[in-house]
Amino acid sequence: MTGQEDKMLKLAKEPHPTVMRGSFAVGLEFSQELSPQIQEVARTELRENPDQIRESLAAFRDILREETDFKLPLDDDAWCIRFLRPCKYYPESAAALVKRYYEFKVKNAELYKGLIPSKEKNLFDHDIMQVLPRRDQHGRRILVIELGKKWKHKKVSLEEVFKGAVLYLEAALWEPETQVAGGVVIFDMDGLSLQQVSQFTPSFAKRIIDWLQDAVPLRVKGFHVVNQPYIFNMVFALFKPFLREKLRSRIVFHGTDRDSLHNYISPKVLPECYGGTLDIDRVTGAEWYKLLIHYDPVYEAVNSYGYKKQ
Repeated sequence: MTGQEDKMLKLAKEPHPTVMRGSFAVGLEFSQELSPQIQEVARTELRENPDQIRESLAAFRDILREETDFKLPLDDDAWCIRFLRPCKYYPESAAALVKRYYEFKVKNAELYKGLIPSKEKNLFDHDIMQVLPRRDQHGRRILVIELGKKWKHKKVSLEEVFKGAVLYLEAALWEPETQVAGGVVIFDMDGLSLQQVSQFTPSFAKRIIDWLQDAVPLRVKGFHVVNQPYIFNMVFALFKPFLREKLRSRIVFHGTDRDSLHNYISPKVLPECYGGTLDIDRVTGAEWYKLLIHYDPVYEAVNSYGYKKQ
């Protein structure tokens, strides 16, 4: 076992920091035990069972051991399963996803170099990106990104927003229940201005879409755009040419129609501003920062893997 793998194993076993909301503890969920609901999702949607896991792990490792340019923790079952689950345990597809995941990192090396939470405090302090404390009715994590009136674009760049999304996604990959159930994203565009619209470029749009369509090893099941003004159409027009049908079909525009949003996400897990009845306060970006910096060593371990030429 390498020193980096030992760090990850140690952190996965030790107590994890949480933010308390009454008696409810919010934090990363490293437990390998899936709830009965999520076990059924894994079985029916991902073909997950002991025999399939064993066969797919062996084939997945055989494929990637032929790739001499890689440094990967292939002896770590948990790491391998992170890529097998979104590919429904088809080893060839999972190995191809690994390659795309690391190719994207090489192509965008300036964004990924030394990327750990403690270096991105500015983004978290501006509180434009948080994970809601409760999962949705399907067991999915909910990430909220507010790029309207809360986004001070002169103080927080789109590059920082992208880095924040990567950090949250990497953390989600360590949660077995999220690996199976996936996640959804709410984009709140309330108060979007023309100055903010001008920050978006075709190159940025292509990078985001390439990442989501080809290099994200997570089941992102929906993108919900709320409170968008008419000028949001100018932003979406930049992204639209790069969208393939699968991703396009998962983008839903709700505006201020809360009933429409509730058709996809139960109001029980949404805060009042989205017509919900969430019974606990949201965890702020600054609070998520304090949680995530605990895992700087895990992010460093993740950053150490990939193409040896990185």
